[in-house]
Amino acid sequence: MIELQDYVADLHIHIGRTRLGAAVKITAAPSLTLKSIIHFAREVKGVDIIGVIDCHVPEVINEIEDDLLSGVAFEKTEGGIEYSGVTLLLGSEIELYDENCHGPIHILAYLPTIVAMREFSEWMARRMKNPSLSSQRIYEKAKVLQRKVRDLKGLFIPAHAFTPFKSLYGKGVKESLAEVFDPHLIDAIELGLSSDTKMADQINELHNYPFLTNSDAHSLEKIAREYQIVRLKDPSFEEVHKALQNTDGRGIKANFGLNPLLGKYYNTICAKCSVTSDTRTCLACGSTKFIKGVSDRLKELASSNMNENQRPPYQHQVPLEFIPKLGKKTLGKLRDHFGTDMNIIHHVTEEQLNRIVTGKISSAILAARQGTLSIKAGGGGMYGKVE
Repeated sequence: MIELQDYVADLHIHIGRTRLGAAVKITAAPSLTLKSIIHFAREVKGVDIIGVIDCHVPEVINEIEDDLLSGVAFEKTEGGIEYSGVTLLLGSEIELYDENCHGPIHILAYLPTIVAMREFSEWMARRMKNPSLSSQRIYEKAKVLQRKVRDLKGLFIPAHAFTPFKSLYGKGVKESLAEVFDPHLIDAIELGLSSDTKMADQINELHNYPFLTNSDAHSLEKIAREYQIVRLKDPSFEEVHKALQNTDGRGIKANFGLNPLLGKYYNTICAKCSVTSDTRTCLACGSTKFIKGVSDRLKELASSNMNENQRPPYQHQVPLEFIPKLGKKTLGKLRDHFGTDMNIIHHVTEEQLNRIVTGKISSAILAARQGTLSIKAGGGGMYGKVE
């Protein structure tokens, strides 16, 4: 009998700068280096498996290879790079916009080995203007990219699939993913911060794909604002692959994601004055230009068939940074006393919390755990707020 364990996995983390200071994700914090990501995920957030999605960058590949040579890390037999206490999955975020797309689409590709990632990086460099940056456009057909990922025994996953910009259903397709992709070469769907399982399952063609909830972290503190608990034999690429296929007892045990109301694109917002609107003309300023919210876009795509497959539970998550009155110093005290954020969010008792923070803060943390906080919905690029 194979013994399985639960692991925390966040599979969408950006690199802001390389070890030599070169920019990778322009909009990400310079403090997001590979070294700091590994440390923060393990020591502060309590994450077991991280997907760093800028590993195609040649300088990042060189750093990982140096770590392997020096013994700081080692490559696992079943794929993935083991740093002390954290398994790194080698990922890449890529922008697609071929003749079948109605708008740009971001996808995530994960490769099992450093050799495979270097081959993938060199293959993309012939189809990309600047492979040293994150989320760059590839000048290749979507299905050719899918086949290349599959040939390298990788995983292909549409990223933040419903956000208004640069996503599969935001503007990439009108109705169906089959307009652009080979449905058989998609391994999972990443939901993004403004949707959850129930919302996404309104779309009939998604019923057979597993859903992922990842942070899309652009700073260290954003790591694990969304994540999943995966049931595995051990943390490795192949075990995660089995979990996505729900085979041999492996699987996603639970998804933990922001309450969609907290996401930046839940509501439809007037592009001119940022007022929430459900009319064709903004009642506040008269503009007819809107940033369509994820909730409204999913209503457009909704099918009449309900998903009969059993999904893992989806737990609405409120990261500690969203808790009112919980500043950096107080958060530091909580971490000093209770270790990782995973322990604070899920396990520390009310009595223990009250020894360190005020009753209002401890009550808010417990209410977040129970999903009973009052939230004002976000939209148009502005996060929702806990009221």
